[in-house]
This record gives sequence, C-alpha cells and structure tokens, in this order.
Amino acid sequence: MEPEQLGERERAVLALERRGFPGPGAKERAIREELGLAPVRYYQLLNALLDDERALAHDPVTVNRLRRVRERRRGDR
Repeated sequence: MEPEQLGERERAVLALERRGFPGPGAKERAIREELGLAPVRYYQLLNALLDDERALAHDPVTVNRLRRVRERRRGDR
C-alpha cells in the first residue's frame, strides 16, 4: 500500500515557506490571504509538518532547512 500523501493545505504551507518575502508583514499577509489561516495556526501546522516524514519526502530541501532553523532557535533558548 502506498503511504498517505500530504493534503492540499500541507503542500500549500510548504510552498509558501519556499518563497521569499520582501518585508515585514508580507508573509503574514500571504498566510491570511492565500491560505485563509491566522499566522499562529499556520506556524502550528508548519511545526507539525517538520516532524512529518511525508513532508520530508515531499520537499526535503525546505523541511531540512526549517528543521535546522528550529534546532538553532531551541539551542538559543
């Protein structure tokens, strides 16, 4: 049996993370307008995706980059 694929929302979250944003507020505006999510909910979903092997299989470059950022931030605390 083939492993379950990421849903449309999960793929959209990863796609948004691949993009660059011109200034402060631009990313939050894109989160609200394109995904219809509050930024807090977006970051909760993103954090869960970083621990999801399906996300790693779908977009290893983005997931590994974000995992490194998360680990660095945890180390700073």
